Amino acid sequence: MSKPKILFTHSYFTPFDPKQLAWNKPYPPLMTIQAAAIMREADYEVGLFDVMFLDSAQAILPRLEADRPDILVIFDDGFNYLTKMCLTNMREAAWEMAQMAKARGATVIACSSDATDHYQAYLENGVDYVLPGEGEQSLLELVQHLESKQDTSDLLGIAYLKDEQVVKNPNRPVMQDLSSLPLPAWDLIDISEYRRRWEENWGYFSINIATTRGCPYKCNWCAKPIYGNSYKMRRPEHVIREIKYLQSLFPFDHIWFCDDIFGLKRSWVISFAEMVQQEGLQFKFKIQSRSDLLVKEQYIEALAAAGCDEVWMGVESGSQAILDAMDKGITLAQVRESNQLMRDHNIKPCFFIQFGYLDETAADIKKTIDLINELLPHDIGISVSYPLPGTLFFEKVKKDLQEKSNWEHSNDLDLMFENTYSPEFYKKLHHYVHQNYRMHLAQAEMKHLLQSPLKISGSAAKRALSYFYYRYRTYTAKQQIKAIDHEAAASI
Repeated sequence: MSKPKILFTHSYFTPFDPKQLAWNKPYPPLMTIQAAAIMREADYEVGLFDVMFLDSAQAILPRLEADRPDILVIFDDGFNYLTKMCLTNMREAAWEMAQMAKARGATVIACSSDATDHYQAYLENGVDYVLPGEGEQSLLELVQHLESKQDTSDLLGIAYLKDEQVVKNPNRPVMQDLSSLPLPAWDLIDISEYRRRWEENWGYFSINIATTRGCPYKCNWCAKPIYGNSYKMRRPEHVIREIKYLQSLFPFDHIWFCDDIFGLKRSWVISFAEMVQQEGLQFKFKIQSRSDLLVKEQYIEALAAAGCDEVWMGVESGSQAILDAMDKGITLAQVRESNQLMRDHNIKPCFFIQFGYLDETAADIKKTIDLINELLPHDIGISVSYPLPGTLFFEKVKKDLQEKSNWEHSNDLDLMFENTYSPEFYKKLHHYVHQNYRMHLAQAEMKHLLQSPLKISGSAAKRALSYFYYRYRTYTAKQQIKAIDHEAAASI
């Protein structure tokens, strides 16, 4: 009997998300091709239908008709924070693809953050099996059981319908040895469109690699439906092998190490930097980290030696009281120290900022704005507190949640629970903080030029003169806030 033919896909359609479409920094669905590699290693025939640049779930229909897969696997990328937000239009696209595949005789399997949190809804909308949590091992065992027509009731990490009732088997423990995994099936990706968009919009090409899974920290607003509080690391040499493999497939300039937390152990980072240098590898990369890690001795030095160009930190707030309420586990002193250390080693510090946490006041908001203006990071990403199922934060605000429980796209910025200020206030605040930040960047550039007039370049002068543009934009943005809440506007 021939093995079942498996078609992999995912549900992240960039055109469904205007913010990301405009941003135009696409990364391939890493977990999807990792799962495909595992099934291919087990001698299954696998294919990939990448929906990244498509604008309709219906686009999969010709592929379903042509390939007639026995199994459709909708496996979303757990390393992409956008999939963790469970955007409603992506969820609906997954359901539509599931229903089309099921109508053509395929068994449909889904694995994602959203499916983990809402497995019953997926089972009621065309999916035959949901794989809650980390799904690769569950996928392999499930397909083997389906192939041999064995009972699946004893399998860990699956949910399904039996006699129209939802059955959820016990969770499967997370994998312990990530270095035993085959390298992701990068050859299944048509990389040309990814490259084109990067090079035409940004002048270089970046690719994504994961070195770890999970996060051991306990920020109470952060959802961890896939890996829980576990943290597992690939060996540095395994990561180096993937980098060299990618270089053999196609040239790239830059890597986004898309881990929730890159290099929790300082010794790992030092070993990785040594191997990069020993192999003569040259590339720039960006990571996500924490200020309390970055202040450790030799940590930033090793990052710089390996080629780190940019670090994004979850600074979240300039108010220590808000950070403590979030269970963030960092101090503002660490934020300041790590920011300076990165600058000393020519690494660009970037801040994730979050407004709208419970009981946040105008005074807390002002402290955050003041911190941004003081440290002037290379870039900032601003969002509002987003209650994700399974978090302590969600439980705290559950009774105050409005009818809307998910954003449709990542630029929605709608505060979905009752808080100190209105959702419209936080949308205007988002705009104001960006304009104010850019004004202060331009002001710093102007001050630098005045101090060193002989070093003036055309681009530097242009950045400095943008101060007047952003000063006006900041003023008008502040007036918009004042129209919503005069007292809060006066305080910030």
